[in-house]
Amino acid sequence: MHWETLALDGGLVIDPTTKAIAPNISMSVNNLLAPGDGAFSADGVEDLTALPYLYARWTNPTVRQLEQRMAALEGADDALATATGLAAIAAMFLTCLKAGDHLIISDVCYAGASELARRILPDYGIEVTAVNMSRLDAVAAAFRPNTRLVHCESPCNPILRLTDLSAVAALAHQRDALVSVDSTLATPVATRPLSLGVDLVIHSLTKFINGHGDALGGIVCGRKQIVEKIRSRAGVYLGASLSAHSAWLIMRGIDTLFPRMRAVSDSALRLARFLDGHPGVKSVTYPGLDTHPQHALARRQMNAFGGILTFQTDAPQKMAIQLADRLRVVHYAFSLGHQRSIVVLLDTNEMMTSTYGLKGASLDDYRAFAGDGVFRLSVGLESVEDIIDDLDQALR
Repeated sequence: MHWETLALDGGLVIDPTTKAIAPNISMSVNNLLAPGDGAFSADGVEDLTALPYLYARWTNPTVRQLEQRMAALEGADDALATATGLAAIAAMFLTCLKAGDHLIISDVCYAGASELARRILPDYGIEVTAVNMSRLDAVAAAFRPNTRLVHCESPCNPILRLTDLSAVAALAHQRDALVSVDSTLATPVATRPLSLGVDLVIHSLTKFINGHGDALGGIVCGRKQIVEKIRSRAGVYLGASLSAHSAWLIMRGIDTLFPRMRAVSDSALRLARFLDGHPGVKSVTYPGLDTHPQHALARRQMNAFGGILTFQTDAPQKMAIQLADRLRVVHYAFSLGHQRSIVVLLDTNEMMTSTYGLKGASLDDYRAFAGDGVFRLSVGLESVEDIIDDLDQALR
């Protein structure tokens, strides 16, 4: 099947009784079993998904359909769905790493992942090095004999810097390390990292994949052996199970993922070009623009350029107040990937203090994309002409 078809039919189970095509919601926590079925512990169970459905924290029919749908879209053997995107990242970190191991992480990535890695993992004896993933020489230099995992994000949130996934995967595999990538901003419409040599793909399903701003969720996709290890440890014992209702909502969103992402990508490119010439805007960053410093990599690695762009203005704090007051179509709010357009200021000094703590050349690299702060614009499904008119009047 083509990818567009898999977005609709991957993992789809027709109800055997009613013949309903839309996925059912199985809200039951418990399932009947025969004596001797199942297991009381996940220890020693090679494949939890091969067991009968027993208890919703372990496996659930609706959640399982979502996992199969996402595995199909990523070209993966299997997937584990979790309550949030950060829960998926935590599940991976706490399964693939132990005391004495070393993690290399992108120095700019989702704030929750960055803070978890750099503030919490060292408490458990895990060494962490943050590095600019766009500098392959720096990535290569960061490896140690105990490096077990390299975690990337492409495009990275919030500055839209890219990682050459094939090159980083080659570096890691030469040293027997795994590679994971948070592909939330790209989605499988733009990039399928497993085809580029990556071992594990993470998504915050809350964002573009759900696409409606009404359900939290996360997922990790990859080889069956690795995913089952994550499921049997973190999926069972950390308790970050995805609810059946959220899984159903997210599958509803996946049905329209390809047309939605193509629509927002087209709109984002038009908006980027408009803002690039706006008198109230200093600069614009979008992988689809020729001016993006990694545009050639974007064209090679992405089938669409995504629904996120950033722009800079003079006096960003003052402009943030102005935008929040004047915008009528675009909403001033956090999060991204919803059906409605959302913009928010991410102040560079605040980001350094709260999350990244970059200094010297690393801070210079960040400022090359962000200056004193960027407005992150998540493009929605409104008429692009209405978004342009709204931004135009609000920026003046």
